[in-house]
Amino acid sequence: MNAPPSTHPATARTPGGAPVTPHGWFQAALTVLAGLVVMSVLSALGLWAAGGTGIPDNGFPRVVVAVVVVAIGGSVRLAGDAGPLAGTRGGLTVMPLSVTLAGALVIAAGFLRPLRQRAVTGTPQLAGWAGRIALLWLGALVGLALAARQTFTVPLGGGTIGDIGQLFGISPRIGYTTDVPQTVLFGLLWLAGVLFLALLVSRGAPLPPRILRCQESVRPAAYAVLALLLAYVALGALIALVVAATRGHPAETIAVILLGMPNLVWPLLTIGLGATWHGRVDGPFALPMPHVLDEVLRTPDVSTLDLGTLTEHDGRVWWLVVVDALLLLAAAFVMARRSPPRTPLWRHASHLAVALVSAMLMICLVCRIQAHYGLSLLGVGDLDGGLSGVLFLTPQWWTALGLAALCGLAAGLAGGWAAGRVPWRGEVSGPVPGRMAGPSADTASAGSGGAEDR
Repeated sequence: MNAPPSTHPATARTPGGAPVTPHGWFQAALTVLAGLVVMSVLSALGLWAAGGTGIPDNGFPRVVVAVVVVAIGGSVRLAGDAGPLAGTRGGLTVMPLSVTLAGALVIAAGFLRPLRQRAVTGTPQLAGWAGRIALLWLGALVGLALAARQTFTVPLGGGTIGDIGQLFGISPRIGYTTDVPQTVLFGLLWLAGVLFLALLVSRGAPLPPRILRCQESVRPAAYAVLALLLAYVALGALIALVVAATRGHPAETIAVILLGMPNLVWPLLTIGLGATWHGRVDGPFALPMPHVLDEVLRTPDVSTLDLGTLTEHDGRVWWLVVVDALLLLAAAFVMARRSPPRTPLWRHASHLAVALVSAMLMICLVCRIQAHYGLSLLGVGDLDGGLSGVLFLTPQWWTALGLAALCGLAAGLAGGWAAGRVPWRGEVSGPVPGRMAGPSADTASAGSGGAEDR
């Protein structure tokens, strides 16, 4: 009896005869492992640069795991036990977006690698490949959530609160623990978002036939806005390195770059477009951000963070407007050049507006900061002021989204117009002898020019 033809992924070939990269369980495991390793290394190096190696009870590895959990959308909450005569409270909502971004890029690259060598793909094949990654990612999430737990003893120090603690023999303990169901849920949603965005951005990855029509309208705008966000991060890291080399504090700067550079520069991107944020800093929090931001936020009341308030402290903040304008126009031009030729200007404008609003919504969601902690003994609060604090930073949603829509429309029009002034590769101006007349010929010519340019 003859054996049926082999359908193993390793023997699959593209229509041109080139072998297709396999995408089985082993490749899925490599993708998940690579993402976790990159995030863990960045977290460890960032914490090391921030001086986190002195964590008591050999807690550094668990803190690294906790940073990874928070970076993928997991839930880590503060927990404490100060005994019947004392109480602890605390909360923390922040994502180390440098770790998040690095992990997302690595996992997206591993997900797209076998797809780029295929001319077509069906929904079952695509779902099966994503499902393998998701199942292994689920196991990793459970392991991370169970490992990211630690408690430490809090030294009360001197003063009144220290005397009360010594009198009653109180040794408060504070630490962190994970909510396993929430970590698993949001971790899976994070992975789904990464894989979905990877398909939206990549030109080489095939789409199922049912959503193939979205390729020309969605992918150019998604790619352009992603390039805008990455360019802002790269520019911020470059400026941070220059400042560290000229003004000192290199370790702190490296910690910010490795852990939270997008947390710093993406809100500045929205502020450059005219958006407003509200925040406050109270207590011993040391903000890993330019001194001007710390000055604006460290006030008795809630502060407003916008171009006006920042310019009052440093006139150079107006350069944000120039940087935003140049990068946004560049993104609009890139989007128009990746779109089909002869796309109407209003389509360029609407596509970029939708993509930019989506990006601003993402920034407003992931760049929010909420942190507070405190300790009380016998109902008496932190009398010395060294064991409590509050920090929050929240956006003014509708202002940010509305301005993003307006800026996207304007930049899309300008970028589409500028791209139209540059001939597409292979495009011939004027009538071509022997060219077939009719709308079908124009469509064919447009498709050919777009394919060559893309």
